[in-house]
Amino acid sequence: MLAFGYSPAYLLENEEGIRQDWPRVPLPNSRNLLELSADLGRKVAQLLDIDRSVPGVTDTGCRPELRTLALPSHAGRSSLSDDDLALTAGWGHPGQGGATMPGKGNLVEREYSKAEREAISSGANLLGLPSEAAVSILGRKTYDVYLNDVAFWANVPVKVWDYTIGGYQVVKKWLSYREEKLLGRPLSKDEVRYVQEMVRRIAALLLLQPALDANYEVVKADAYPWPQKSDTTP
Repeated sequence: MLAFGYSPAYLLENEEGIRQDWPRVPLPNSRNLLELSADLGRKVAQLLDIDRSVPGVTDTGCRPELRTLALPSHAGRSSLSDDDLALTAGWGHPGQGGATMPGKGNLVEREYSKAEREAISSGANLLGLPSEAAVSILGRKTYDVYLNDVAFWANVPVKVWDYTIGGYQVVKKWLSYREEKLLGRPLSKDEVRYVQEMVRRIAALLLLQPALDANYEVVKADAYPWPQKSDTTP
């Protein structure tokens, strides 16, 4: 179910059924297809489960195309200190009734650096994707996402930044609740690293889409047949 639910091809072809809360899910017609599809679903589940470490994504042996994403950076120094972690760029503000309202924040759009491009290309090769396909999946531009005037997460690809779950931009929504005037304190270093982990998880989900689409097409072409009503069916 997760393997299909995160396949863009499935979502596009079944948009009407999903809107009506009545999607049709093809069932693999063989054990082999079922197990291959379920394995992809497990990968999706791992990436969505923030309490589980994902090898190659959240651990120290991070995949090359993810390693350069959302790097905590300082505009004038090589590293951040505890004094640089206040989120004051305007990502959120208090609304009526205690609700948190999203703000514009501070994004700087730019081209990928040579090193960032090379990292995507290296990771794409390991995933069996053409380099340009990986860039297209992540977005042809990237953002530097600012905490405040001097601190930022460098290299958040545009499609990662725009990624939504439940109608909300995942990273932006998280930031809106952590503005210092709402949180009452600066971010911790662990929270800064958590944003980097979110970006890497989303990027890994996006880069899984070609495999999810291919899986859907294979299962759809060899799906277990839906039972047909006969004249004797009550």
